[in-house]
Amino acid sequence: MREENELQAHAVPDRVRQTLAIVAIGAAALLLCAASAERADAKAKGKAHAKVTKGPKGLKFYKPPKKLPKQHGTLIWARKATGLVKLTDARYTKLVLYSSRTPQGAKTAVSGAVSVPKGKPPKHGWPVISWAHGTTGLADACAPSRNSATSPAQQSISYINPELNDWLRAGYAVVQTDYQGLGTPGKHPYLIGEAEGRSVLDIVSAARQLDPKIGKRFLISGHSQGGQSALFAAGEASTWTPKLRLRGAVAFAPASHILEQVPLLPNLTAPSALTALATMILDGASTQSSAINENALLSDEVLAFYPRLQTECLEQLAAPNELGGIPPSHLVRSGADLTPVNPVLAGMNPLVRTAAPILIAQGTADTTVFPVYTDQLKDELVKAGDQVSYNKYSGANHVAVVTSGEADAMAFFQAQLPAR
Repeated sequence: MREENELQAHAVPDRVRQTLAIVAIGAAALLLCAASAERADAKAKGKAHAKVTKGPKGLKFYKPPKKLPKQHGTLIWARKATGLVKLTDARYTKLVLYSSRTPQGAKTAVSGAVSVPKGKPPKHGWPVISWAHGTTGLADACAPSRNSATSPAQQSISYINPELNDWLRAGYAVVQTDYQGLGTPGKHPYLIGEAEGRSVLDIVSAARQLDPKIGKRFLISGHSQGGQSALFAAGEASTWTPKLRLRGAVAFAPASHILEQVPLLPNLTAPSALTALATMILDGASTQSSAINENALLSDEVLAFYPRLQTECLEQLAAPNELGGIPPSHLVRSGADLTPVNPVLAGMNPLVRTAAPILIAQGTADTTVFPVYTDQLKDELVKAGDQVSYNKYSGANHVAVVTSGEADAMAFFQAQLPAR
């Protein structure tokens, strides 16, 4: 009996030692996991806080390096914004140059601006509104990130600043793309939705590399050309930027049904700024097809001013002594074959499919984007399965619709993505 008790007495410490060994192994494993997690977290934070390359001064900022990043939405460099680009209610505004891809798949650099609110960001980072600007022109001088008191496109850019500052005060980071080829080398593919949409989306990714306090949840808003761009961006978001979270899109007077408006040209016999816009549309279409020959399509009267599209902005081109002094009925050369242009114009219609809710705002007195076409677009989007809210503002013209619809747009933003 005593031997059995001695064996049991020795057996207990063995079991204890085994248990302690198991516990020790488990604790060591936990420590290794924790250390590994800390290293991974430190690596992630280091990546998020990676040093941002300071961009060159002056117009050299817009000349990208010869070797562009492979991944679209990559920040190339940044520097402090000045003048009218610097929003008054931002903690800071910075110019950015970032990578994107053309509709043909080529790497390209796009410029823009990023503004961050004052105060402390919410838990998941600042929610973002990516602003898609209206038509300013095709020349590099017309880029919103080059805006100043003496900018030739100042009026076409600065009108939205009160709204942008409102969004900042509400707690949204605001990013503004210039679009491909506007400010940076190459022609601007005006109203080419795929190019515009990628520009609108990629700047959100680039902004998050500039400042890790900017979150991945975002909204899109735009006016006129930008309204069309906003819709195209919404349609591309789930596939082009799958790591971001689009919560909604607001389109003020979006350009649409360009092809359907071509037959109206012969009836527009009075001089009009629409001639400048129509010439720009044709130029934008020419960036997508080598079969489009502007010299064979445009009248001699319009061709005389055509080179100025690459040096002047819409405000100058639409003047009575330039394209604005020519009736739209004189745009196309007699007997010209528009067949090569038509497919590109048809592709400019922003009939997209997106899971994100859409708000469209249209003024009833708009003579640039005719309400009848926006009505038609709304019906098409709904038929396609999109969730669309449509507000029309009595008496509002093309520019006034932004002010008229601001309160509804803010309510939409707050409903889809609360800022704080």
